[in-house]
Amino acid sequence: MSTYDVVIIGSGPGGYVAAIRCAQLGLKTAIIEKYSTLGGTCLNVGCIPSKALLDSSHHYDDAVKHFEEHGIDIPGEIKVNLEQMMKRKSAVVQQTCDGVKFLMDKNKVDVFEGIGSFKDATHINIDKTEGESETIEAKNVIIATGSKPSTLPFIKIDKERIITSTEALKLKEIPKKLVVIGGGVIGLELGQVYSRLGSEVTVVEYMDRIIPTMDSALSRELNKVLKKQGMNINVSHKVKSVERNGDEVIVKADDKKGNEVEFTADYCLVSVGRRPFTDGLNADAAGVEIGERGMISVNDYLQTNVKNIYAIGDVVRGAMLAHKAEEEGTMVAELIAGQKPHIDYNLIPGVVYTWPEVAAVGKTEEELKEAGVDYKEGKFPMRALGRSRASGDTDGLVKILTDAKTDEVLGVHMIGARVADLITEAVTAMEFRASAEDIARMSHAHPTYAEAVKEAAMAANDRAMHI
Repeated sequence: MSTYDVVIIGSGPGGYVAAIRCAQLGLKTAIIEKYSTLGGTCLNVGCIPSKALLDSSHHYDDAVKHFEEHGIDIPGEIKVNLEQMMKRKSAVVQQTCDGVKFLMDKNKVDVFEGIGSFKDATHINIDKTEGESETIEAKNVIIATGSKPSTLPFIKIDKERIITSTEALKLKEIPKKLVVIGGGVIGLELGQVYSRLGSEVTVVEYMDRIIPTMDSALSRELNKVLKKQGMNINVSHKVKSVERNGDEVIVKADDKKGNEVEFTADYCLVSVGRRPFTDGLNADAAGVEIGERGMISVNDYLQTNVKNIYAIGDVVRGAMLAHKAEEEGTMVAELIAGQKPHIDYNLIPGVVYTWPEVAAVGKTEEELKEAGVDYKEGKFPMRALGRSRASGDTDGLVKILTDAKTDEVLGVHMIGARVADLITEAVTAMEFRASAEDIARMSHAHPTYAEAVKEAAMAANDRAMHI
């Protein structure tokens, strides 16, 4: 029987990063993955394929709507080749997954294909696809099995017309009408993909605003932009039934006044969040306690109630984000090796990859009000930037919230071109407990989108220059 210092169940961003870090620290490491490709949800049916489709559809949208104003004339009709778009997406996924396999080989991590389950706290059974099984021994185990799309109890996902994000990433036709249930990150991203390609997209959201966990200023701005782009947004709507009738899907909901409304479409994307995927782990055999909804309780060191078994990523509390899982995977590897790492969960950024992009880190204005914190606000509109006017990306803003007494930056909220990359400036500043004045006095290259961060920091102290 093979014995390892660390065995990781699941090869998503949390799992494979944990494996690399364990190997770097001299720990004999194995990783178990039930699918034939590594990378988990993020690489196979999540972050990577959705961004590939977002970029492809963005190019098409630009060609149809904006090339002419840039002096680019394309003779003939511009058409979508959905088959080629999906083919490119699959190639990007394959290349990325192959990259993870390369990293496992480079770092001498043993990879087992099969379903990993506990025999006891130090032994893992691997049920292979050919029907064979194998048991390996582990001094430490990291559960990194990720999440699956959630649904509502009364909705039957048929994977044909009533679909999840997984099926939405491989449709063979562009929907004429698409109803998206859920106005969160995944629903809005995939909704925008198909809206650009010609679908009539209707979003139905239970809460009183889209992206409800983010600062309300971002919700308002994104709502305005998406409506301008042609998407139908319906907030404060409680979906109560989803039925399929042949090639038609009928969605019934109650609006905020309690009146029943009906939406019809040829496809319905159910995007109401994700749930931890801990099925089949046989955690009881190891003594690991799993909650009713599949969530695993952990302490500050990401240990379960069993000392040598850890859990990271989507199966534990906190935002279900690939980069959060990566940080946790790194932290657990270093803890096992005897180091003393830490994670500041307040400084893990959240991003929506629509266009314009949305990004945030730290506290929202609503959270500061609820906590009774005395704060200041600095805002700067993207339309006031020369770089935004040059590219034509004038929608959006940067909003900085600071402590009224110390000027320390407490939260940064952005919507605009390339803010998914730009948010890291805010994360860096906040990691070093920067003030708004610190950011304001940093030289920002001109012309760049980043100048909006500097201007918002100046605005927090009533000295913005370009508005």
